[in-house]
Amino acid sequence: MAQLCLYTSIICCLLHSIPFLSLTVGAVDECSLLPYQTLVIGQTLISQNKVFEMGFFSPGKSSNRFMGIWYKSTPEVVVWVANRNHPITASQPPLFMISRNGSLVISSGKSIIWLANSSVVATNPVLQLLDSGNLVLLNDNTSTTEGYIWQSFDYPTDTMLPGMKLVDDVDAGVERYLTSWRSPDDPSSGDYVHRIQNRGLAEVVTLRGATKRYRVGQWNGMHFCGGAPFPNSIFKVDLVFKQERLISIGEVYESSLLVRTILDTSGTILRHTMNARKDKWNLAITFPQELCDEYGSCGPNGICRSDRPVRCQCFKGFAPKFQKDWDLQDWSGGCTRTKLLNCDGGDGFQEIRGVKYPDMLRFWLNTTMSLGECKGECFKNCSCTAYANPFITNGGSGCLMWFGDLMDTKGLSAADSKQNIYIRVPLSELDSSRGLEEEVNKRPTKFILVSIASGVLVSAIINGAVLFMSRRKGQVKWNHEDLELTMINMATIVQATNNFSTENKIGVGGFGTVYKGNMPSGEEIAVKRLSKSSQQGLEEFRNEVMVIAKLQHRNLVRLLGCCIEEEERMLIYEFLQNKSLDLFVFDHSGRRLLTWPKRFKIIMGIARGLLYLHHDSRLKIIHRDLKTSNILLDGHLNPKISDFGLARIFEEDQSLARTKRVVGTYGYMAPEYAIDGKFSVKSDIFSLGVVLLEIISGKKNRGYGDSDHYLNLLGHAWLLWKENRIVELMDEYLNDTFEECEVKRCMQVGLLCVQKFAEDRPKMSSVVSMLGNDGVILAEPKEPGFFIERNCSLARSSTSPSCIESEDRTLTITDLEGR
Repeated sequence: MAQLCLYTSIICCLLHSIPFLSLTVGAVDECSLLPYQTLVIGQTLISQNKVFEMGFFSPGKSSNRFMGIWYKSTPEVVVWVANRNHPITASQPPLFMISRNGSLVISSGKSIIWLANSSVVATNPVLQLLDSGNLVLLNDNTSTTEGYIWQSFDYPTDTMLPGMKLVDDVDAGVERYLTSWRSPDDPSSGDYVHRIQNRGLAEVVTLRGATKRYRVGQWNGMHFCGGAPFPNSIFKVDLVFKQERLISIGEVYESSLLVRTILDTSGTILRHTMNARKDKWNLAITFPQELCDEYGSCGPNGICRSDRPVRCQCFKGFAPKFQKDWDLQDWSGGCTRTKLLNCDGGDGFQEIRGVKYPDMLRFWLNTTMSLGECKGECFKNCSCTAYANPFITNGGSGCLMWFGDLMDTKGLSAADSKQNIYIRVPLSELDSSRGLEEEVNKRPTKFILVSIASGVLVSAIINGAVLFMSRRKGQVKWNHEDLELTMINMATIVQATNNFSTENKIGVGGFGTVYKGNMPSGEEIAVKRLSKSSQQGLEEFRNEVMVIAKLQHRNLVRLLGCCIEEEERMLIYEFLQNKSLDLFVFDHSGRRLLTWPKRFKIIMGIARGLLYLHHDSRLKIIHRDLKTSNILLDGHLNPKISDFGLARIFEEDQSLARTKRVVGTYGYMAPEYAIDGKFSVKSDIFSLGVVLLEIISGKKNRGYGDSDHYLNLLGHAWLLWKENRIVELMDEYLNDTFEECEVKRCMQVGLLCVQKFAEDRPKMSSVVSMLGNDGVILAEPKEPGFFIERNCSLARSSTSPSCIESEDRTLTITDLEGR
């Protein structure tokens, strides 16, 4: 057995409380640890040239012990911690060893504190600490990287050393990033993460949770657009790209240089170099270097310039959104346009030279277009805010377009920078008459959009409603002037859904099929794929793109993007783990999970989402298909209203519309809509009342059966209310968790919402107030719609499109479409 390079002092037991204990060895070239040899407190493993040392230590003022690696000459500089999230208390003598099959183990007594397994079973494992700071497990003492069975460089903590890499390789399923210490006395995972982010263009970001703290800017073909070009004398970068994704970034290892990069507890990146002559660490680079590096320091549509007395400025054509805050040098509110854009050819582009590009929050990217072609594409789309060449190589190439607010833009000091952005402004804001004339002469002809003269559809829905995509020679183009969505190519969706495999299918509807997918970034998505044979689905697709893309609320499902290629039409949504509410409410096992507090939380969330649609959003939206299956639940059972394919936008002063084409779902449609085609906010409120009673009872309105009568759920609830027995309607699974006064109040609000006449139903603002305030005096509900016993033999058939249950008759509407 090879000689173990360990030396135990006779006074080791007296020194084990000292944080760093290094015991030197005689003339030994290399130190190794073999199976069943151990390291205990006071023993260390040392690299061949005595650059690094490994052993147990206690950080700062802490008495907890950790296994770590540090510089032998400066033991207070720890570069890696094994059991960072599993501290060993002072009362637990720890032991580190390598097992016969190559597992690395930290134990204390009979407890395993930390365990590292390799994917390969070793025959003759050997553990070595290299001069690079990498702790490696080899087989048969092989010294090449191909022979590493396990290495600490694959599990970085807060420090990056030359030879180590940040990795974002979705194909291999590998991610490596830095995570800060929680405090100088606690090496456990802290608040900050420093990692590669591939979103259109690659960049490196520092995050605190899900919030960006800093970003270095997108990769522009030569360097990251917010930082200095490289390589330089102390930073020789090694980048690996795969299909325009940045797979890894690291630094070439040179034994003559001691360099380290640390993500400190405040989220700051610090880069140090060692001056061997002075035996001193020098701080070479700090990021952020200035206040302009702070993410979004000037708010939306502001640009940060560190060389100006007032560092935040608004783009031309914009002014501070909150002037008083701006005067106090609080720029977080950002800027807003002083004049509205005019998509009828009244816009131009203001060039701003030498900038770190805004964050790619909503964008479109094409890597082959010229700058001129990019300008033309931006002109065609009223939602395009700015455009630029994403790559500065070969005179500039590609097309990057931004939609919505421009966030985190920074002016660069280099006057000759090739990173120039072109921001859309009204022609009146451009500098000169020459520029204005040039923009007028070059503007493209606006596409003529046909308005449908109908009381149901208003111009806000129709404007830009024609969508199409063509794909040729690798270039994506669209002819849609009001698109506010990220375009996702077909190849990405196919990969994400495993080519639309049946295993990924999570739902089917009249529009087509819904699949679960995993994006290259790791984000889970839901893909609604329109059936090619569904005309109804095509109209729903157009409508949903136009409506939901403009809405943002925590209780509305979030539309992430769309895909339109050849005959394919797809919408990409956030994936919600718990799927739809009906899978809980109408399922025996699911209902057990929905206690009354959870159901009440869901009811309030749905009500707030509908209040936003009717009153608080910038568009007044009538959903027209609110039902239990169109309420999705996230991982915390927060409700989100979905499926806006039938939604309609009302003008601000519009209260009612009428259609000959009645579409919706039996059991949720208001009487005036199902019978006469009239719809308004009150028809949505009727649907809400049905959903509310279904949530409380665990029973479906349509198809509800009772041995004493043939009423639907609404009729049964009404009878119970009149007899003061309404609590009997409550789901039996709520018996242990319900609050009677709260349940009765919600049932009463539900009955108020389903009253027969629209004018009797409350407004959404009143509904939210009544649900959430037990001090509100509620009105006595009147008879609900569709109350009288049914005489339609097909009433219980989901396949009948013509039978509508009225109060005293069966009515057939030719254009009725059930879902």
